[in-house]
Amino acid sequence: MKKIATGNKAVAEAVKQVRPDVIAAYPITPQTEVVEQIAEFVTSGEMKSRYIAVESEHSAMAACIGASITGARTFTATSSHGLLYMHEMTNWAAGARLPIVMANINRSIGPGWNIWTEHTDALQERDTGWLQVYVSTVQEAYDTTLMAFRIAEHNDVLLPVMVNLDGFLLSHIMQPLDTVEPGDFIPQLHLPHAIDVKNPAGYGGLTGPDQQFKFRWDIERSMRDSVKVIEETGKEFAKRFGRTYGFTEDYRCEDADVIVVAMGTLGKEAEVAIDLLRNEGITAGSMRLRWLRPFPKMNLKGKQIVVIDRDYSFGRGGILATEIMAQTKEEVFSVIAGLGGQEVTYEDVADFVRKRSMGTEFWFGVNSHV
Repeated sequence: MKKIATGNKAVAEAVKQVRPDVIAAYPITPQTEVVEQIAEFVTSGEMKSRYIAVESEHSAMAACIGASITGARTFTATSSHGLLYMHEMTNWAAGARLPIVMANINRSIGPGWNIWTEHTDALQERDTGWLQVYVSTVQEAYDTTLMAFRIAEHNDVLLPVMVNLDGFLLSHIMQPLDTVEPGDFIPQLHLPHAIDVKNPAGYGGLTGPDQQFKFRWDIERSMRDSVKVIEETGKEFAKRFGRTYGFTEDYRCEDADVIVVAMGTLGKEAEVAIDLLRNEGITAGSMRLRWLRPFPKMNLKGKQIVVIDRDYSFGRGGILATEIMAQTKEEVFSVIAGLGGQEVTYEDVADFVRKRSMGTEFWFGVNSHV
């Protein structure tokens, strides 16, 4: 069915199609529309799900954990400080190997108090064991949410998945949406370590030094195994529904001398900038990173690289730039732009490429560079 929807409503539509057993949620700007729409689906009878309106984001994740450990399919959504409040429980969700799916509507962290987009909230969760994917259109938000359930619940993965949408720039933007009937694309969930009340068992809560590292390695092994699962899920999705997504979305990279790398809506803005630069004789291409965890292998050898970060790790630099440098061993021109919803146009992106010889780091809107 074709319709017009916001990014938030696209996520809610996908969740309705998947039909989770339990949704636990607490509202926070700019995520609220996701759980409001799901609440309407449940109230109207369109979704036969248990909707738990909890008192905090910490409780939302705790409720999802409690439901998931019994073998129930679960979903929640949050933003910014809500995600930070969940932080204790996001670690528990991954450590307990629970395939929870969560939409995170990216928003800046205070202070100052800012409700606009920034990737710092999700990036502070990158080491918890959650798979992380960043989308750039309403259609992609819908499709990726569908795929997230299949990926998380695969027996080779069994890790939670966070689907990230830029606050307001995507969450509240109206774009065309083509919904589908997923059918058996989302198979019945089977959690091999689910609690069975008919066969009670004892669980030891304390893990000694001789065992803890094994649990951590098990998460890493599954994170590595998820690469193949993500690829297979994408191929099956393309076969059934005709839309294709990769670990990165490359635009005019084949013959490019300089590559712009960004995530989310900035990655889409970069594509328009590439066309502008090509008209000026600059052989540029763009690479929009979709999956941050697991981090993909990026073919950037011998390229000039411009990385745009909508985040910053104080004392170190742009997080995406740092990750790329660590993997590729290539020098990058790191641009910090879009913090707190700062407007960044395709003309700005093109200008970043023009300025790539200025040094190693450039703060957009600040009259200094390093």
